Amino acid sequence: MAPVATSTAVIPASRLHGHHDRPSMVSVGTIVWLASELMFFAALFAAYFTIRSVSPELWAQDTALLNVPFATGNTIILVLSSVTCQLGVFAAERGQVGRTGSVLNVGGWGLREWFILTYVMGAVFIGGQALEYAELVHEGVTLASSAYGSMFYLTTGFHGLHVTGGLIAFLYVLGRTYLARKFTHEQAVTAIVVSYYWHFVDVVWIGLFATIYLLK
Repeated sequence: MAPVATSTAVIPASRLHGHHDRPSMVSVGTIVWLASELMFFAALFAAYFTIRSVSPELWAQDTALLNVPFATGNTIILVLSSVTCQLGVFAAERGQVGRTGSVLNVGGWGLREWFILTYVMGAVFIGGQALEYAELVHEGVTLASSAYGSMFYLTTGFHGLHVTGGLIAFLYVLGRTYLARKFTHEQAVTAIVVSYYWHFVDVVWIGLFATIYLLK
């Protein structure tokens, strides 16, 4: 009797512990929560445009102090971090938690390497925002100096808090991968959910950047 052939194909982490064709409740819950966050930022945008419409001279005076080239570079870093984050998700979906080969072989990077790079880029963005705040405060634009200062720091500050939350989430995901003995479907779902959040804060920042720095 001929031996029965068995499959040795590696099951991706995103498909471990049974078939997961139905949407994850964690993913659905995250999307619903992000929808509520979108409404929060929509209210900030509405307040920004409303106050600007009644204080055009103030806006013309204070927006002239913005360092648009610097903010553009900082924005590019954050947008590219969304790309690296998604590459990490692709690695998680195929079950690759760590790199294969040299660290210089970017094509062999896994979830950890891509998420570490994303974390660094997000941290650079926050550092750049802090530097911009310091320069504006030096120019006399503070939270209490004017309506423009209040709206600028409220909108960008709340976004900065969301980015910081995303950085903490990356540390959580990375910590789980180092502590766990094997990469599981649950860890892959966590990485995917964190990517949803990170893409969200990136899209919100693009809107903020266009509103504050381009539509001055």
